[in-house]
Amino acid sequence: MLKRLRFILPNKDIIMNLKNYIREIQNYPKEGILFRDITTLLKDKEAFKFAIDEMAKQVIDKNIDLIVGAESRGFLIGSALAYRLNVGFIPVRKKGKLPYKTISEEYALEYGTDTLYMHEDSIAKGDNVLIVDDLIATGGTANAMIKMVERLGGNVVGTSFLIELEDLGGRKEIDKYPVYVLIKY
Repeated sequence: MLKRLRFILPNKDIIMNLKNYIREIQNYPKEGILFRDITTLLKDKEAFKFAIDEMAKQVIDKNIDLIVGAESRGFLIGSALAYRLNVGFIPVRKKGKLPYKTISEEYALEYGTDTLYMHEDSIAKGDNVLIVDDLIATGGTANAMIKMVERLGGNVVGTSFLIELEDLGGRKEIDKYPVYVLIKY
């Protein structure tokens, strides 16, 4: 078994306004939705690195074993954060995308419902898990991931998001867990 490596996060002299790297798209994916597009942040190597480093600083002391992230943008943020923290990453996917036996959880979106799936052997009893996604809106996706982790015996030590849409109230859906956010709208 590999020994967990500890690292020191670099001090940043630079303060970035990460909102400057988020593109807003009206009426996507449907009428009335203002979509926050993070691809513009991801393509800027300094902004992306800064965001992941800042997210890591928020949770470095949480004794995390695994990060769980939902497809697809949760994969991008979650796997980069897992790499930075030297922990494992568990993908949560849509139906038919995982090759082994799965558990599932239905959840509400701000514009409908969907179901997430996770391999049934992805979390061991007692694993300390951080839930990660690019954005928290209504809290449905995060809550579904939390329920699956706990059903498998994992201990949710917190949730981490690049963006929070405060008006949609998602934080209250998961308020029994610490919530870490970099950008608030």
